[in-house]
This record gives sequence, structure tokens and C-alpha cells, in this order.
Amino acid sequence: MKIFGYVDRQVEPEHVVPEELAEITLCATPSELRSIAEFLGYCAAEMDRMGDAYDHVHLGDRMKEFDTSSPHFVVVRADAS
Repeated sequence: MKIFGYVDRQVEPEHVVPEELAEITLCATPSELRSIAEFLGYCAAEMDRMGDAYDHVHLGDRMKEFDTSSPHFVVVRADAS
């Protein structure tokens, strides 16, 4: 597993270059953490179901409570190497 991210500098998405991170910190409520856990379970099931066709899923697209009030949280399939 790898974690990538970037600082919100209000630049156009095509100019953003994610960097590999050594650590992340989630500042969240118990309810938000349960929702994120549910989302991650959904993503794992979709990866199993779709195989190599799975690309990525945005948390805010699956759970509207995270759509505008939260940073983007995206799950991408790792290379199976």
C-alpha cells in the first residue's frame, strides 16, 4: 500500500502532482470513521468483483456527506506485482 497526497494550494487540478506520503492523520468523528470504514469495505468488494477493470472511487461520490465539506479521499487499485 502507498499513500499519496498534496497540499491544497488552489491550483487547477491538471497542475497538481501528488506526492508519496509517509504518514496520514485523520481528524474525524466516530461516525465519520465508521462511514469511511464502510466505504473502504465497498471498495475492496468492488476490486474483487471487477479485477483489473477497477480504476478508482471517490469517497464523496459514494457518500454525499463527504462531497463538499471534506478533502478528496480516493481509493485506487494497487498494482498486483
